[in-house]
Amino acid sequence: MAPPSDEAHTLHSLLRSKNPDNLFSLSGGNLTVKGVPILFDVPSNVSFTPFSSIPISSDAPAPLVQRVEAGAHKGGFLGFKKGVPSDYLNNSLGKFTDREFLSIFRFKTWWSTMWVGSSGSDLQMETQWLLLNVPEVGSYALIVPIIEGSFRSSLHPGIKGHVMICSESGSSQVKASSFSAIAYVHVGENPYNLMKEAYSAIRVHLNTFRLLEEKTVPSLADKFGWCTWDAFYLTVEPAGVWHGLKDFADAGLSPRFLIIDDGWQSINFDGQDPTQDAKNLVLGGTQMTARLYRFEECHKFRKYKGGSLMGTNAPSFDPTRPKMLIAKAIEIERTEKERDKAVSLGTTDLTQFEARIAKLKKELEAMFGEEENEGSMDCSYKEQNFGMKAFTRDLRANFKGLDDIYVWHALCGAWGGVRPGSTHLDSKVVPCKLSPGLDRTMEDLAVVKVVEAGIGLVNPSQAEDLYDSMHSYYAEAGITGVKLDVIHDLEYVCEEYGGRVELAKAYYKGLSNSLSKNFKGSGLISSMQQCNDFFLLGTRQISFGRAGDDFWFQDPNGDPMGVYWLQGVHMIHCAYNSMWMGQIIQPDWDMFQSDHLCAKFHAGSRAICGGPVYVSDCVGGHDFDLLKKLVFPDGTIPKCQHFALPTRDCLFKNPLFDTKTVLKIWNLNKFGGVIGTFNCQGAGWDPKEQRIRGYSECYKPMSCSIHVTDIEWDQMLQSAPMGSAGEYSVYLNQAEQLFLTDVQSDPVQIKVQPSSFEIFTFVPVRTVGPAATKFAPIGLANMFNSGGAIQELEYGGVFSVKMRVKGGGKLLAYSSGAPRCCSVNGGDVAFSWSPDGKLTVDLPWVEEAGGTSDITLYF
Repeated sequence: MAPPSDEAHTLHSLLRSKNPDNLFSLSGGNLTVKGVPILFDVPSNVSFTPFSSIPISSDAPAPLVQRVEAGAHKGGFLGFKKGVPSDYLNNSLGKFTDREFLSIFRFKTWWSTMWVGSSGSDLQMETQWLLLNVPEVGSYALIVPIIEGSFRSSLHPGIKGHVMICSESGSSQVKASSFSAIAYVHVGENPYNLMKEAYSAIRVHLNTFRLLEEKTVPSLADKFGWCTWDAFYLTVEPAGVWHGLKDFADAGLSPRFLIIDDGWQSINFDGQDPTQDAKNLVLGGTQMTARLYRFEECHKFRKYKGGSLMGTNAPSFDPTRPKMLIAKAIEIERTEKERDKAVSLGTTDLTQFEARIAKLKKELEAMFGEEENEGSMDCSYKEQNFGMKAFTRDLRANFKGLDDIYVWHALCGAWGGVRPGSTHLDSKVVPCKLSPGLDRTMEDLAVVKVVEAGIGLVNPSQAEDLYDSMHSYYAEAGITGVKLDVIHDLEYVCEEYGGRVELAKAYYKGLSNSLSKNFKGSGLISSMQQCNDFFLLGTRQISFGRAGDDFWFQDPNGDPMGVYWLQGVHMIHCAYNSMWMGQIIQPDWDMFQSDHLCAKFHAGSRAICGGPVYVSDCVGGHDFDLLKKLVFPDGTIPKCQHFALPTRDCLFKNPLFDTKTVLKIWNLNKFGGVIGTFNCQGAGWDPKEQRIRGYSECYKPMSCSIHVTDIEWDQMLQSAPMGSAGEYSVYLNQAEQLFLTDVQSDPVQIKVQPSSFEIFTFVPVRTVGPAATKFAPIGLANMFNSGGAIQELEYGGVFSVKMRVKGGGKLLAYSSGAPRCCSVNGGDVAFSWSPDGKLTVDLPWVEEAGGTSDITLYF
């Protein structure tokens, strides 16, 4: 992208000269916002520099730079000086007590979540940003640790209310003693505008990433898909994928994208034959010490013969086999955990444990059976009618709606990187060293395994070669994008490569270039990426990524209630992370399983999250009635226009275990707004145990209030006028209640059961016809996001309302009087109207019209 023109820079200078005084001030040991101290006892070695006093050199579009310049008086940078250079520096930024805050912190290397409190000492390690409530002046203040030079920063808790900033390079060879802009601060009266303004300013300042508004989001973000992970884990193979897609097609649902997750690559272990795949892998964890040894697909996919699953003599598939393998692998994993626990308790005689583990592993091997000789068909594998290319060709030929096929890979190639000597790349196994900031994060099997094996790191000078070698092969094989995982292990292996910032820059540059070359610049889902290194350095091209931890269908630590409470935790991750991630990437709320005990709970959140809907159902394990409330038959979805965010009254609350707060998230449709209320109480982060655990005393019904002003109508230009409507129709999707409200009305009171939800659709009321009939279209009552089905709405003069609606089912509207007649696709149809204002019309799914219907109501 070209840099701003000289004319634009002249305008920027003019704007700078007209900016009012900065709203922050650092004086006498106090950092104040609009005259209100928010940090006390600020050390004398801490500095504040207004944004407007730092020169801009950015490739950001001129309108974005101008917007940032216009708000320059709202922000600035914090820095500090130390006497001795170091690669790891801690310094207080001052302290606060008795002030509400919301923050995001890393609870694992890969994943972040929200935390609230009232003191600097309440912060958690690896805090990514801190939002302070400043009600004295009706404002919010944001502190964002950022990057300066080769150092990245995060916030940590200090004693007696102090907020500590930690700046680290990740390499003992890279040291510094002073920073002038290691954290950014910003103030605003609207918390959502504040996040937008702050990250816009950081983008212009750093010039290392781009905002979501500057990029193209992959088309799968608007669609329904299927991911293989929870269906198969590492046992994924072509027949299972085929039959999984066939399940959906037979039920009248067409996944528009497929993600072939971990388990398809050619990986093996150190000490194993360097030309053969690792065998009998089932659960995530068993593959985490393995390394990539070739860029092509593994034997299971390489041996696929084109057309073999399409004929009448296609091989059969037993859907119970993956479940049996997974169950046996879980049994092994649990026995190994019991052994490890016994060791931690001082047990020395492990004979019984080892004997049982050996027996279980032998049983697992027997279940897999004998694999055919992998070398016997290597020549034919290279023919056009074998392997991944033949498989993707067959998938598209048989499943007509399948637009995208993505495959999984780790940032370094595989979990353990690239095996040295196995490819043309210069790779060596680098031992892992964790940042001290991760010491108080949650114990994580993935981290244990990665540290155990080290990373087969390709020299950063060859990062682009690494990605192009993989991606060009994938693209040639019919793959349209990748799911990129295990992103933050770069920070473990940066000692010899200039530190974590410089290593990340090299890898992300190579990745961005390959993405542009092979996948149209946007064909990537980022995952395991919830740290500021990634967002501030890796997102020039990446526009789509996970907002939460993995979907867990049960508690891996064995808590039987985890099957319920982990689902609420997932929603909290996604909702609050979207506040910052949504400025840079389209938040993805991840897959779930439609036959899970809490599937409906998940489905309600996905319906209004503003991202894609995708599941990881096992073959034969579906609730199609539920899915049809989310997805149209053609695999598209009634998607919201924005990304879902917590309402203002949830920002400084704990909807997980404060025994009183229901999570409320808002979003926008073309012609209305939505609020989802989700009872997520029952689990959360325990700072003492340093893990997420159940809080059973909180798993109970909760009450909350909902008001039309909870919707942030002004967050999209086209929706802003709806915020000033005189009256609204409200529809409760689960309760099937319809009524009117306005800005002066009392809030709606509702009680939400544990692991349950309600979705409120708000639509402005208009008057039509000679009787001034009050009218508001809700949408399809049979869809969770009813209003998302309305694609066009026109009030045709005085006497008619015209709509274009996608989807079949019951169109619902509020109408204070009955219309004279109704037409659908040019023909008169019957309708139902009741004195309580419910007007319904049955709509067909017209395949030839893309599932859309044109409706005209005459009054």
